[in-house]
Amino acid sequence: MGRVISTKPRLACIDPPRLLAGLDETYRLDRVGHLTVHGSMPALRADELVALAENIDLRGRGGAGFPFAKKVTAVIESAGRRDGRCAVVVNGSEGEPSCLKDTALLLHTPHLVIDGAVLAATAMGADDVAIAVHRPDVEESLSAAIAERGPSGPRVQVSVTDDRFVAGEGGAVINGISGAPAIPNGRKIRTSDSGLAGLPTLLSNTETFAQLAVAARMGALPFRSVGLPTEPGTTLLTVGGKFVMETPFGVPLSYVLELCGLTPGQGVLVGGYHGKWLLPDSLASVNISRESMEKYNARLGAGAVLPIPENTCPVGETARVARWLAGETANQCGPCFIGLPALADAIGQVERGGGQAALDTVSAYIESVKRRGACSHPDGTAGFVTTALEAFPDEFREHALGPGCGRPTLGVLPLTDGAPSGPLALPPGPSAARRDERDESEQLLVDWTLCQGHGLCADILPEVIELGIDGYPNRAKYGVPRQLRGQAVRAVRRCPALALRMEA
Repeated sequence: MGRVISTKPRLACIDPPRLLAGLDETYRLDRVGHLTVHGSMPALRADELVALAENIDLRGRGGAGFPFAKKVTAVIESAGRRDGRCAVVVNGSEGEPSCLKDTALLLHTPHLVIDGAVLAATAMGADDVAIAVHRPDVEESLSAAIAERGPSGPRVQVSVTDDRFVAGEGGAVINGISGAPAIPNGRKIRTSDSGLAGLPTLLSNTETFAQLAVAARMGALPFRSVGLPTEPGTTLLTVGGKFVMETPFGVPLSYVLELCGLTPGQGVLVGGYHGKWLLPDSLASVNISRESMEKYNARLGAGAVLPIPENTCPVGETARVARWLAGETANQCGPCFIGLPALADAIGQVERGGGQAALDTVSAYIESVKRRGACSHPDGTAGFVTTALEAFPDEFREHALGPGCGRPTLGVLPLTDGAPSGPLALPPGPSAARRDERDESEQLLVDWTLCQGHGLCADILPEVIELGIDGYPNRAKYGVPRQLRGQAVRAVRRCPALALRMEA
């Protein structure tokens, strides 16, 4: 798959700059420039590190927004139950083309990120810091920064991992650094328990460590002097796929767009390609904060803000992104590598005037891929299509049932190139919801990373398992009535791929 690796972020900020300080005068802060702008780095004990992160309510800036202090505490406790060893991993695998904020940090101010990671590693007693990236220019910048710092302190290494959307998932990052394919594990393993080399590992996003480095130098109270009382400090946003802006929390979203010379157009996608469309009439009351976004069932995620202008077709743009997302599957779960291309094909049918049947097929595939993957990619992709259907219902109907919206597809939503196509299939069968009311004492679980779609389980246990439109079980978890336990055990034992297991 061909990739675009030369995109350079354009930097902007709402004063005062913190993460981007000094970059108005130079392209990249080397070690001397970094120390001139930011000063020397203090040392913290583990309890001081946790207290600082709690006092500034530092949360992961990679999407989930998990409290950083809880991550640190979990690693320390896990390491304490073993031999005390642990590791630190910086997730710089920015695989979504609408996001450039981590790339901007690592290209322009890499020492700030390394500072935060080394600070955490030293406080916890970790010997190793690993930084996962996928761009050659980012690797070059980091390698130069590591060389500038000398050999003291924890070992810092940079690893180039696969450039794909799912490579930023926690398990995928650990796999990539370890030399395995950078794909999700398909199992809920906390990196705080077992991460790099099997050690308890503090894994967080690039910006998170940079914010930590700023806060350690400033102290909690000065850090909280900007932003909101409930969400202090600043955050980085990628606006329009090219501007990287540092802004305090609480700034109106419309003002951020204005400073970048953009308008809301037909709507603004926040949170990237697993995000949510906000319509122009809602933007007056939306600001850059979790609380504000949650009112619209949205979140900042990895900080992508993508307005779609009036002169492009939203259906065509949705079809492009859905096709790209389908090509980003890890190819380890049938509902993902079969279902997502089929969903993209169905959207293409809508775009080309496929009628009500095409719209129904889109809805069917949305339901068929939910909660069935080894990671969140199928659910996120289904959510992206769902929010597009909700935001642009007239345009989807005009394309499916009429002559279309009359606008060309300009390709304004940024993508890397190359996305394979998948087959178009039939809508799903009857709902399996009728099973939910039965007396079910055990559960039958499907491991999507192993399932190969043989369908034997449905032959043995048709009362419980129903296959989806892709030939795979239509759910990841089934309640098993007591009277059918024997058949369920037989299905587990006879599964050719060993993809089933029973759980009380």
